[in-house]
Amino acid sequence: MDRLTYRLRHLDDWLRGWGWATLVANGVLVVTGGVVRLTGSGLGCPTWPRCTEESFTPHGAYDVHSAIEFGNRLLTYVLTAVAIGTFVAAWQSGRRDLRLLALVMGLGIPAQAVIGGITVLTDLNPWVVSLHLLLSLAIMGLAVLFIQRLDRPAPATPARGALVGLAWATFAAAWAVLYVGTVVTGSGPHAGDADSARNGLSPLQMSQLHADLVFLFVGLTIGLLLAAIATGAPAATRQAVLVLLVVEVAQGAIGFVQYFTDLPVVLVGFHMLGAALTSAAVTWALVQVREPAAAAPGRPG
Repeated sequence: MDRLTYRLRHLDDWLRGWGWATLVANGVLVVTGGVVRLTGSGLGCPTWPRCTEESFTPHGAYDVHSAIEFGNRLLTYVLTAVAIGTFVAAWQSGRRDLRLLALVMGLGIPAQAVIGGITVLTDLNPWVVSLHLLLSLAIMGLAVLFIQRLDRPAPATPARGALVGLAWATFAAAWAVLYVGTVVTGSGPHAGDADSARNGLSPLQMSQLHADLVFLFVGLTIGLLLAAIATGAPAATRQAVLVLLVVEVAQGAIGFVQYFTDLPVVLVGFHMLGAALTSAAVTWALVQVREPAAAAPGRPG
């Protein structure tokens, strides 16, 4: 193996590693953000960007809630390091598509910090809190696309037709489910702090709307899987849609159980993890359906 070939393969490994690091780190942020809310630690650090009026770190009489909230804030530094590493590796690749994706994902980190600050300064306004979660889910989707692009650059002519249209409808239904899920959360009991206001909507009605959208989402996914099989779609495409369906069924089961058991915090935490996996899986399925397999791109000289 010559030196250039070794360097390119080493760079590919780094790119893939950074892509997975971005995906996992943002998934961890979703889960730890859930821990903050479910333990009532949302205002453990009552101001921003400092933890208290006097200090950037909790101290003195501050309790475990302060430690939990401050620990979640520290993840920003991890996410920043991952974003920088991803962008540097993408820049070295010489590929414009990877550079752009890395830049957009990286810009999501300061955006998260700002939204997190507004969340604290507005005493955990549920509409702002929902943006905090949705941005993490969006970054995870971009991370999946980044990983896909390493081996499958965007084709000059993406696939078209009914199957692609069904995949886009499934993707749209997924994000409707994710968004309405945040509205359900905003109407429910886990506010992140005992004194934080809720959004004023009926938990029962919002939960029913959420369940209806879940049924639509699952139905579209089943239709997508059957259509992929009927049209002879590649095995990788069928696998991606099947994985999405499995994630949906597991997520739906957790959702129904948590609803009928009065929202135990452990199940709610797993449901938030399921939301993260849903974002990743539905992006993977959409890309697999929309873009036919292609050879790896040539490297710049």
